[in-house]
Amino acid sequence: MENRRKRPAQNRARNIGQNAGGEAPTVAAGAFRNLAELIEYGEITVGVLNPVGCVAIATDGHNSLAMLQRRRGETLIQLLTRLDSAVDKALTEEVFIDEINAKS
Repeated sequence: MENRRKRPAQNRARNIGQNAGGEAPTVAAGAFRNLAELIEYGEITVGVLNPVGCVAIATDGHNSLAMLQRRRGETLIQLLTRLDSAVDKALTEEVFIDEINAKS
């Protein structure tokens, strides 16, 4: 049987509408318009990719448009904002950002 590390206990009492600081996150309406448009025919994935850490990936169903690694101290809103900008750049300028795969 495989050993699994136990996750440290977390306080789950916080509301989904609150960030770690306790105040409600501020996101302007329509802030992620590129991501909203993309998920109608593609997908975004946010999660942990070992050994890289937290990542955000946007694909159009066939190609990876952007693969971002979360920066130290970066909030989820900031990461999604960068992903939204990267998707825009991929769709309008055909510039694809890959922060995950090792550069040779």
